[in-house]
Order: sequence, then C-alpha cells, then structure tokens
Amino acid sequence: MKKESTNIYLIGMVVAMLFWGFAWTAGKVAAEHSNAEVAAFWRYAISFISIIPIIWYLKTPLKTDRKGLMYMVIAGILTSLFNYLFFAGLSHGDAGYGGTMVTSLAPIITYILSISFLGTKVSTRQIGALSIGILGALILLRVPFDGFAFLNIDSAYFLGCAVVWALVTVVSQKAAKRADLMFYTLVVFGITTFINMLFALPHRPFDFAAFDSVFWWTILFIGVIPGTFSTALYFVSAGKVGAHRTGVFMFIVPVGAIVSSWVVYGETLAISTLFGCLMAFMAVILFNMRKAKGAT
Repeated sequence: MKKESTNIYLIGMVVAMLFWGFAWTAGKVAAEHSNAEVAAFWRYAISFISIIPIIWYLKTPLKTDRKGLMYMVIAGILTSLFNYLFFAGLSHGDAGYGGTMVTSLAPIITYILSISFLGTKVSTRQIGALSIGILGALILLRVPFDGFAFLNIDSAYFLGCAVVWALVTVVSQKAAKRADLMFYTLVVFGITTFINMLFALPHRPFDFAAFDSVFWWTILFIGVIPGTFSTALYFVSAGKVGAHRTGVFMFIVPVGAIVSSWVVYGETLAISTLFGCLMAFMAVILFNMRKAKGAT
C-alpha cells in the first residue's frame, strides 16, 4: 500500500478515537438530562438503526455459524452491561477521568484474561510490559496514595466498565474468525439495544416529550458519530493499518475525553491520572512491539 493511502487510514483511526473520547463528555450531558437506563437504550438504538445503511453500502456478508452467533449473544449481553455502567458512572463521576481510566485499564485487563483463559503465550519482554501496565493501573486507581478508596460509587462504575470491556474484547477476538466484523457489530448493537430497552421501559423511554432537546441532540450525536461513524471508520482503518497497531491508537481516546470534559465542565486532570495513563500506554506499545529481524 502506498504511504499516502496508509496516512489516510491513520488519520481515520485518529478521528475515530477522538470521537470515542468526545462520547464520554457527551454521555455525561445525556445522563444529566435523563437517566442511565434511558440514555443507555437510545445510544445503541440509534447506533443500530444508523449502521444498517453502512452494512448495505459495504455489502457486508451476513453470515456466521453457531459458535459465532453464541459469541455475538455473549458480546451483546456484556455490551449492554457496559453501556449501563458507562452512563451510571458518568452520572456520578468525571467524564475525563472515566475515559482515561477505562481506556487505560481495559487493554491491560484484556492481556491478563487472554493469558489466563485463552492460553496466549507471552515472552519475558511482554511480562515486563504487563508489570508496567499493572503498576500504571494501580497509579490510575490511586492505590499508592489512597489505598482502596477507589472502591467508591464515583469510580467503581468505571472499573466495572474496564473489566466488562476487556471481556467484550476477548469475545470479539473469538468471533472475528467466524463473522465479518461489521456484521458482528450490527448483531451486537441489536442485542444490546433490546436488553437495554427492557430495563428502560419502566422509565418510559418512548415518551419523547419527557426529555429536553439537549438530551435528544446529545444522544443523537453519541449514537451516530462515536457510535456508528467512528466504529465503521475504526474497522475499515484497522483493516488497512494492521491489527497489531490498533491497540496503541486506543490511547488517543483519553485525549478526546480530557479535552472535551475540560471545555464543557472545566474538569482538571490529576498528575497521577496522567502518569498512570502514560505507563499503561507504554505497556501496550511494549506488549505489541515486534521483534527486530534477526533477533533471537
């Protein structure tokens, strides 16, 4: 592939990550103008509807096998849980901290789960990278300073988000071999929408007049731009850039979350959060770094 073409997809990946970061601040706005159950339902309902034309345009093959379908159902259940924790956490905590914490911890937890349950083999260098990542995670959670004070309502939701998203990632790795990723996304969006709808029904999510225009414009933005547009852009770009390089791009998400939360809410970033995020970022780079040619 020509360098110019690669650069276009690299830019596409950066744009997708920034919008995912913006979604944290937008999600906090939506949660403040409704509740976690309603916001969770409409976020994925809009994403599910808006991804259908992209599936049609890309002529995505709509097929999988029984195991692939099983993985999709599991991923849908987990994503619905993540979706609720996302909005519940934003109802109590800061968007910048949430976006940074979840994005930094999820890859580290994913690697640990892959090693523990998928039998992923790791080198001495990768064990060192994980050690750095775990230390960064502890700093992010402020364990060296506050002990286990992070187990409070403000951050427990975000910790739950990181664990659940790591599980979703592991399931996605298994499903990727059995279905096109865009079709996988469509089905997961649909299952997530249905499950979140069941929990939203007592809150009358279809009473459109009960929620103001700020909620509707914000949830529309989250569903279409970070939800559908960025997800499609991510998958297309990842296919061109290479799967081994996509993990690093995830650390652009905190930039979008931190900047947008500072602009909208005036949130400030703690030094410990920044330092922990950088250590987790370093761990992901080291873990995915390929050996130089000729190395033993």
